[in-house]
Amino acid sequence: MQAASAGAPWRQWGTDIDAQSVAQMREACALPVAVRGALMPDAHVGYGLPIGGVLATDGAVVPFAVGVDIACRVKLSVLDLPVAWLRDRAERLARALEQETRFGVGAEFKHPRTHDVMDENWGGSPVTQALRDKAWRQLGTSGSGNHFVEFGILTVEHGGFGLEPGSYLALLSHSGSRGTGAAVCDHYSKIAQRKRPGHGRLAWLPLREPEGREYWAAMELMGRYASANHACIHACITAHLGARVLWQVENHHNFAWRETHDGRDVIVHRKGATPAGRGVLGFIPGSMAAPGFLVRGRGCANSLDSAAHGAGRLMSRTQAKKTLDWKTAHRWLDARGVQLLSAGLDEAPMVYKDIHAVMAAQSDLVETLARFDPRLVKMAPPGEHPED
Repeated sequence: MQAASAGAPWRQWGTDIDAQSVAQMREACALPVAVRGALMPDAHVGYGLPIGGVLATDGAVVPFAVGVDIACRVKLSVLDLPVAWLRDRAERLARALEQETRFGVGAEFKHPRTHDVMDENWGGSPVTQALRDKAWRQLGTSGSGNHFVEFGILTVEHGGFGLEPGSYLALLSHSGSRGTGAAVCDHYSKIAQRKRPGHGRLAWLPLREPEGREYWAAMELMGRYASANHACIHACITAHLGARVLWQVENHHNFAWRETHDGRDVIVHRKGATPAGRGVLGFIPGSMAAPGFLVRGRGCANSLDSAAHGAGRLMSRTQAKKTLDWKTAHRWLDARGVQLLSAGLDEAPMVYKDIHAVMAAQSDLVETLARFDPRLVKMAPPGEHPED
C-alpha cells in the first residue's frame, strides 16, 4: 500500500506504468475528500485521474474522475451462428457491421433507433434537456477513439457460468454515452472548478449540494443511455443476421458507484476500471489483434473490488501517428487472422500493452473464464478526433 504525503492510501497493480500516471494517482489521493485509491495495471495518463485509476471519496463526486465518456462499457453477445461463418460468410458479417453501426464524431442515424431510455426524464439537467434529440439520433452509434464493434471466437474451456465448453461466434462492442455524456462531464466539471478553485480537473461536487445531486442524476441517466446504445447495436446486428443470442454479458467503467468499503459508505470512481466484486462477471478486451477475456471478480478489498478495463496504451495517439505505419500494422493483423474494416493508425495493435502481462498482474483481482479472439473489426476511420 502506498500513500501520498498526508493523503489517502492507495495501491498499484503492475509495474509497466508511467511516472505521470502514478503522479496523477498521488494527486487524486491527496484531495480532502479522498478516502482510498487503487491503480490498475492498464493505467495510463488521463485528465485529472489517470485511466485505470480508482478513487473512493467521502460524499463527493469528481466529474473528471468519472471521465468524459460517461458509462463507457463493453458488451459481449454469444450468437447461435457457426464459427465457420467467420471464414465462409465474412462478407455477410461485415455487411451487418457496416449497415447497422455508425462510427465517427457526430455520427447519427437519419431514422433514430427506438429504446425506452428516450422516454425517461431528460429534464433533470440543462445539459441532457438540451441534447436529448441529439442523443436520440446517436442512439446505437459508437463514435470514435478506441470504440469498436467486432466479431470473433469465444473459447470456453470449463463453463460453469451459463455456457458449455466449446467455441462460439460472438459479437463484442465498446462505446459509451457519446457527445451528450461528454457535455455532462464538461458542464459539471466547470461548476466544480468554479466552486473549488485550485483543484483543476480534480475539483469535486459534494452530493449534499444541488449541483452534486444534479450531476449524479445526469450521470446515472448517461449510464442507462450508454447501455441502450449497446442494446440497439446488438439487437440490430443480430436481427440483420437472423441470429439468436445464446448468452450475454455487459459491464461498464467511467462511472461512480455508492459502495461500502472498510465499514464506511463511499463514492467509488472507476475511470477505465472494471467492477470486480466477488462473483461479478465482466469482460476485459485487449486490442484489435489481441484477445480479450471473460472474467469473474475475486472481490479484492485493496483494489476497491476493481480490475483493469483493457490492455492500456503504451504510446499516445500523436506518437502512434508519427512512428507507426499501416504496412507493419497489417502484418500484425494478418498473422493473427484479423480482418480490419476501418480504424485509425492511432488504434494499431502496437500502441497497447501486452494484455497477457496485464492479466497476469491482476490474477488476484479476477479469474479468467473464457477467451475472445477478434476476427472482424470495425472502428472509426482514420482522421477522426478521439472521443474516449
